[in-house]
Amino acid sequence: MSDRQAIRPHEIATDAPLPRDASIAFIGVIRTPWTRREDCPHQGKPDGPECVIELTPPWDRALDGIEGFDTIEVFYWLHLSRRDLLVQNPRHANAPRGTFSLRSPIRPNPIGASTVRLVRRDGPRLVVRGLECVDGTPLIDLKPDHCHYTPPKAGD
Repeated sequence: MSDRQAIRPHEIATDAPLPRDASIAFIGVIRTPWTRREDCPHQGKPDGPECVIELTPPWDRALDGIEGFDTIEVFYWLHLSRRDLLVQNPRHANAPRGTFSLRSPIRPNPIGASTVRLVRRDGPRLVVRGLECVDGTPLIDLKPDHCHYTPPKAGD
């Protein structure tokens, strides 16, 4: 077990099996400058480094119209995270807390969510700012942020 997966004082893990009654199809991969979890920021920033979301066929065709949005929601699978902690003892907190009261990647279903700024679309790739995940993270879904829609100009 790596140091990142060791249980800290006051943490509580479960050995209950996780249900296997759902499936998720990965639709692409996320490229970031971070190769290790400990290097990732705790919160993505709108002025953070450019990252690339690469959609795999046939899902790349579903990007049509995404250019009209300034921000998009990105959902991804935190594939390097453990999934068994009920109570965590974060380094930044002064006491242990329940998993659901944290943004920690350690969760029963390690789904990450970030609202990012769309810089540009390049075919099946989206260049964005504001991500906080490790390079190679599987992409689950994208949703437009309808609060930040710029309608296309006539003739576009």
